[in-house]
Amino acid sequence: MKTIQIILISLVTFIHVYIVYLEMVIWTSNKAMKAFGIKTKEFAEQTKVMAANQGLYNGFIAAGLIWSLIADKSDVAVFFLACVAIAGIYGSFSTKKFAYFTSKLSQQF
Repeated sequence: MKTIQIILISLVTFIHVYIVYLEMVIWTSNKAMKAFGIKTKEFAEQTKVMAANQGLYNGFIAAGLIWSLIADKSDVAVFFLACVAIAGIYGSFSTKKFAYFTSKLSQQF
């Protein structure tokens, strides 16, 4: 792999490791609640198991990207980066912010 590929893959890996930390370790902390827009401590407590499950999936993404770096396998990196991209696209379409943006955009036409 080229240096720029290694740097970019490492950046995405770091982000996912940080998300794992937020979702699995400190979900009910003020820092995680702010990062994910959680309004109440009670809601954070109620969703703690769900968040840990999401964190585990993010951990698998990070593990796959680390594997791609260690084994110097671009095809493995492409697979896991595609998973990240698909999850990001799905997430952007399933959030209120996207709905707000598209409703404002459609009002202009």
